[in-house]
Amino acid sequence: MHQNETVPAPRPAAAPTGLSPSRAGDFMTCPLLYRLRVIDRLPEPPSPAATRGTVVHAVLERLFDHPPTDRTAPLARSLLRPQWERLLGERPELAELFPDDPDGSALAGWLGDAEKLVDRWFHLEDPTRLHPVERELYVETALESGLLLRGYIDRVDVAPSGEVRLVDYKTGRAPSRDFEGKAMFQMKFYALVVWRWKGVIPKRLQLVYLGGGGDVVTYDPDEADLRSVERKLQALWETISRAVETGEFPPTRSRLCDWCDHRSRCPEFGGTPPPYPLPLARRPEGDPTGDPMLSKEL
Repeated sequence: MHQNETVPAPRPAAAPTGLSPSRAGDFMTCPLLYRLRVIDRLPEPPSPAATRGTVVHAVLERLFDHPPTDRTAPLARSLLRPQWERLLGERPELAELFPDDPDGSALAGWLGDAEKLVDRWFHLEDPTRLHPVERELYVETALESGLLLRGYIDRVDVAPSGEVRLVDYKTGRAPSRDFEGKAMFQMKFYALVVWRWKGVIPKRLQLVYLGGGGDVVTYDPDEADLRSVERKLQALWETISRAVETGEFPPTRSRLCDWCDHRSRCPEFGGTPPPYPLPLARRPEGDPTGDPMLSKEL
C-alpha cells in the first residue's frame, strides 16, 4: 500500500444474511478471507484492475442508452473518462490510485488499457443487434430452506421466442478448460436465482472475456444442473453457518494469496486475525467437547 493511501472506514461487524456468487467464491477459496470480508467487514484499498473493470462495465451498460445505430466503438471510448469521473465523484479515495501523476500520464495509460478492453468487446459481440431487457439487474430470492441468494447480472437478453440469456462481462482472460466450470459457477448461481424467482430456466449462460485475445464461453443449463447448484449452495451455507457459530474460519493457501489484501492478518504468512467479533455458540450442557470460552463474546 502507498504510504499516503487510505482505505474506507471499517463498518461494524455483522453476521452474514445470505449468499452472492462472489462471497460464495470467497468461502470456497479461503474461509478466512470470507470472514474478514463478510463478518469483520475490513476495508480493502482500491485496486487499479478492479476499478478499471468497474469503469468498463459502466461503459458497456451506458452504451445501450443509445440507439442501436449509434453503438459504436468511438462512442464507447468517449464514455470512458466520464464514467471514471462519475465513479471518482462517488468514491474520492480512488484518486489515490494515481498519487504521483502530475501530468496525468498514469491515468491516461490506465484509461488506454480500459479502451483496449472496450474495443475488444466489439470483436466479440455486435451491440447494434442486441436489445437487452435488463442491465445491471439486481436479483434476489429465498430458497425453501430460507437461504437468501442475491447478486447483480450484467445483462439479460430475451429472444422474441421468450428464451432468456444471462450475460456477464469479465475484464480478465478466459480460464483454461480445467477452470471453466469454476468460472461458470457464478452464472449457474444467477440461473438458479432467476429460475426460483421467475420460474424460467435461462436458455443460455454467457461469459464474455475481454482480457487477452478475448473469448466468449457459453453454457446451456437444465433443471438437473440448477438443482445440483441449489444442493451445493445449501451445503455451503450450512458449512458457513457452523463456522459463524464456532468462529473457525481456517485459511487456505493458494496462488491467489499473492493478490490478497489481508496477508498481514493471515497465519499462513505469520499474521494473526483480529479477535472474532461475533458471539460464539453455547454448546449443550454436558457436551464433552464444550469449552466455556464458546459462550463468550470475544
